[in-house]
Amino acid sequence: MIRIAVDCMGGDHGAHVTVPAAVAFLARKPDASLVLVGTASVIDSELDKAGGDRSRIRVLHATEIVAMDEPPAAALRGKRDSSMRLAIDLVKSGDADCAVSAGNTGALMAMARFVLKMLPGVERPAIASAMPTQTGHTLMLDLGANVNCTAQQLLQFAVMGSALAAIMDTKERPSVGLLNIGEEDIKGNDVVKEAADLLRASGLNFHGNIEGDDIYKGTTDVVVCDGFVGNVALKTSEGLARMFAVYLREEFTRSWFTRFAAFVSLPVINAFKSRVDPRRYNGASLLGLRGIVVKSHGSADSVSFQSAIERAYQEAKSDLPNLISRHMEALQEPVPT
Repeated sequence: MIRIAVDCMGGDHGAHVTVPAAVAFLARKPDASLVLVGTASVIDSELDKAGGDRSRIRVLHATEIVAMDEPPAAALRGKRDSSMRLAIDLVKSGDADCAVSAGNTGALMAMARFVLKMLPGVERPAIASAMPTQTGHTLMLDLGANVNCTAQQLLQFAVMGSALAAIMDTKERPSVGLLNIGEEDIKGNDVVKEAADLLRASGLNFHGNIEGDDIYKGTTDVVVCDGFVGNVALKTSEGLARMFAVYLREEFTRSWFTRFAAFVSLPVINAFKSRVDPRRYNGASLLGLRGIVVKSHGSADSVSFQSAIERAYQEAKSDLPNLISRHMEALQEPVPT
C-alpha cells in the first residue's frame, strides 16, 4: 500500500480542488491510501461533497496554513503545525511514502530540505518536471531551485534526472543533454564546459550539448541546466503557449467563415489540446531529498492535481530516493584531462 500525504490547504484553491482530486485519484488506485492534511472541518466538508470510499483516507488536522506569498524563512520558523510541514513530517517519520503540495514553492523546498535532509553525494535539491515534445516528453531540471550551480552539481542533476526518467519511461539508460547556446564543445561558459567534461566521463548516456529548440524536438530524455536558465525556459514556454491559444481563438472567431472552420476542425483542435494539455504534465519532483516530495502548480485544477499525486505515487512505488542513491554510489567522480 502506497501511503500519500496531501497538503490540502496549499495552492490558489485549497481543499476545494485538492480533496476532490485526491478522492478521484484514490478511486483509480486500489493499492494507495491517503492522509489528507489541513483544517479538519474543511476537509471533512469537501469529503462529504466528493463522496467515495473513505476507508483508505485519514484526516490529519493542522492549525496553520502557509500563504502563497509567505517568505520561506518565516514559514520554516513559524509554521511548524502547518498542513505543508505536517505532510512532510509524515514522510520523515515513515507514516507516508510521499507528500504532495500545491503550496508556496520556496517554503516547500525550505521545509523539505530542513526536515528530510539531502541524500549522500547530493549537494542541492533540484526541481524536475516533464515537458511535452514532438516525440512524447522530456524531463528537465533544474527549474528554479538553484540560480547558480557548479559543474559538479549539474552532474548530480543529470544523475538524478536519469534515475527519474528511467522510472517515468522504463528506459534503462535515458539519454542526457546539457542545455547550452550551441552544440559545439567550445560554446558556453566555463561552468557548462566543465560540466560537459564531467558528463562525458560519468558513464551516463550523455548525448552532448543541446540547444533550446532541442527541448521540444525531444532530442534527449533528460535536459540538464541550472535553475536560472531552466526557470526562464519554463516560463517562456508557458507564455508562448498562452499567446498561441489567444491567437488561435482570435482567428477562429474573426468571422462566420472562421467560426465554421473552427467547428469543422473541432476534432483536430481537441486532439491538439489534449496532446499539449499542461495538466497532463503537472507535478514537479523535488529531487535529491531523503524522501519524496512533489510540487503541484499553485493554480492546478482537479485534473492537474491528480497528475501531481500520480507522479508521487509512481516515485514511491519505484523507491526513487534509493534508486538515486544507488546511481550516486555507482558514479565515480571523473577527473577531466
